[in-house]
Amino acid sequence: MRKSLVALSVLAATALPTVVSAADYSDDIHKNDYSWSQFNLMYAVDELPGGSSHDYLEMEFGGRSGIFDLYGYVDVFNLTSDPDSDKADAEKIFMKFAPRMSLDAVTGKDLSFGPVQELYVATLMEWGGNSGVNTQKIGLGSDIMVPWFGKMGLNLYGTYDSNKKDWNGYQISTNWFKPFFFFDNGSFISYQGYIDYQFAMEDEYATASSGGAMFNGIYWHSDRFAVGYGLKGYKDIYGIKDTSAFKSTGFGHYFDITYKF
Repeated sequence: MRKSLVALSVLAATALPTVVSAADYSDDIHKNDYSWSQFNLMYAVDELPGGSSHDYLEMEFGGRSGIFDLYGYVDVFNLTSDPDSDKADAEKIFMKFAPRMSLDAVTGKDLSFGPVQELYVATLMEWGGNSGVNTQKIGLGSDIMVPWFGKMGLNLYGTYDSNKKDWNGYQISTNWFKPFFFFDNGSFISYQGYIDYQFAMEDEYATASSGGAMFNGIYWHSDRFAVGYGLKGYKDIYGIKDTSAFKSTGFGHYFDITYKF
């Protein structure tokens, strides 16, 4: 659901549990621990780059354990192995893992300031198979408090491209989850999404020096299920300059049915 993140950070595009402020480790380093997992049955329309429409199953998970928090997912494309699918000749699986290590917990100090609740060493690993996106990112992460949105993740990474065997620019990512309408039965509607933006990419590795995506989802949530629609805007995604021959700028649509474990 996060995808690009699904941004990458804590719980992009998924329900956040209510936890104590993660910056306070004075009495018990594990007092904020939690975990979650869910299956998302997805259908993408006009996904970029390239404008592909296809089904996929996403196994999404995350949580907190002591000094570590984690977000990740595994996508499996073309579930029925349909030879006419847009993904028929593409890699079958894409994986993203985004562990972060709390600097507050490691140092035993409260490093919060202003809207920043907690600081992290943030990493992001993406594996798309032999022909896909394969990057490792490392940098500084944070949890910040933003008016109306509440807590958001905000991370800045340097990017190592495993396909090119070289460093290639930077990425800034943020994500949010904001319930804004509640029903009497306890279910609610949320606005959730993320931004992943790459910049300062090298000319020898990219046809555009910057590019990224923004996912805007409206979801209905119950304790066990979620149903949603996401509009994803792309601009020269992955540093691929938009051309008439290969589209990398525009909008894609995502439809989702979720089961929560």
